[in-house]
This record gives sequence, structure tokens and C-alpha cells, in this order.
Amino acid sequence: MAYDFDFVVDDGVATLTLNRPEVMNALTFDVYAQLRDLFADMRHDESVRAVILTGAGDNFCSGGDVQEIIGELLKRDMKGHIEFTRLTGAVVQNMRLLDKPIIAALNGMVAGAGSVLALASDLRIASERTRFAFLFTKVGLTGADMGAGYLLPRIVGLGRAFELLLLGDTIDAPTAERYGLVNRVVPHDDLMGTARTWARRIADGPTLALSMTKRMITNELGMDLVSAIEAEAQAQALLLMGEDHRAFYEAFTAKQKPKWTGR
Repeated sequence: MAYDFDFVVDDGVATLTLNRPEVMNALTFDVYAQLRDLFADMRHDESVRAVILTGAGDNFCSGGDVQEIIGELLKRDMKGHIEFTRLTGAVVQNMRLLDKPIIAALNGMVAGAGSVLALASDLRIASERTRFAFLFTKVGLTGADMGAGYLLPRIVGLGRAFELLLLGDTIDAPTAERYGLVNRVVPHDDLMGTARTWARRIADGPTLALSMTKRMITNELGMDLVSAIEAEAQAQALLLMGEDHRAFYEAFTAKQKPKWTGR
């Protein structure tokens, strides 16, 4: 399928590169729809075991394209607006439902909807040049968009989430790391190499165990403690009977490295 971004799969690692550098990789209606469908399709694509999400050029993503989206939306009625906001939310929903880890390689400006795509990823590696801006309130919109009001407090805490979403200030990479918004800040030239190293570790690892871990963390966000402990007990019982766990034991006793099968 042809996409309005770059998408390649190499030995289990899918790399999705937003590719409109002339507008800081701003998103269009078509790009949103393609992202929604691609993240859904990857659930059933056994060739993909890990995903890298990044942007072409000097930026990750500046959010929705002002001319192609905002200008067009102003012509629509309420039904047209809710169709659009449900579309954008479906992108984040499908990213979180994808049980294959997503690594966001943040190479510059991360703003608006781009900041929520970063939030929806599982791991965030930032170039030293990265800047974050949750701009929604600065354009007269709620800061709780595309799931930001759900995801951000769970990543940085309630106080920081209020600060970022209410004020909409731009923060630099060291501040994002201090807030817990990114996992790691690396030199700009090391960004993609670090992202590929992490993705390679995931793709070469016990993929069923890793996918179950992502699934459980996501599911448990809405559970009480008793329900979460029981859910973990059931999930772990399944993995204890898996081929990879047996492979670990056999390799351990033979003083060898396990050969993971993802089963």
C-alpha cells in the first residue's frame, strides 16, 4: 500500500517516518487515516516485532497542518468535527492496542498532535535538540485531545500534566527528561542508532513476553489493585507454560543463551 509517509520493515523492526519535512512533518487528514489503519494492521503482521516512529529532517511532528486541516475544519459542521476528532483519537487507540512496543525517536520539534503520538508510544528517545509543546490551549482548544488528558498524567504525574496542558509552554529535552516525559536524551547524531539498538533488542527478544507486558500495563491502567493482581496471575500462568520460558530453563541448565521463538 502507498502511504504519505515512509514505512519499511527490516528483520522484525518496522520504521515509520513522517515525511513532510517542509512543514515540520505536519499531519493531514490522509496521514491520520493511514496511521490509524497501519497501526491496526500491524497487530496481525507477524513480520513486525518492534516499531520505530520518527520524523524526516530536523523535526518529529508539528501537529495538524494548519492549512490542510484547520482551514478545512472551519467549513465543517458538528458532525464533520466529531468525525475528525474520532479519527485522530483512533490513531492513539490503535497505537496503544498494538501489542508490539513502539519507540518514538524524537529528532526535533514535538508539538500538538505530534506530542500525543509521542505519548502514545511506549518508549521515547529524544535528541538533544528535541522540544515539546502541548499547544492545544494556545489555539483555543482543550489540552485534553487525542488521549493526552489520559496519557500525560500517567507518564509525568498530575501536577506536571496540568502545567504542560494548561500553559502550553515549550520545554527542552533536558526538562522533558527531568519530567519523565522521555526515557533518554542522546546526542542528535546518535538518535536513530540508539532507537535501532533498542528496537533490535525487542525484536530479538521473547516477543510474546514483551507483547504481554505491554498489553498488561495498558489493561491495568483502568483496574483496581485486586483485579490487576488477578489479571497478572492469569497472564503469568500462561507465559509459564510457554515455549520461551522452557527455552530459558533449558539454556540456563546448559549454560547457553536461550533461543527465543516468540511462543
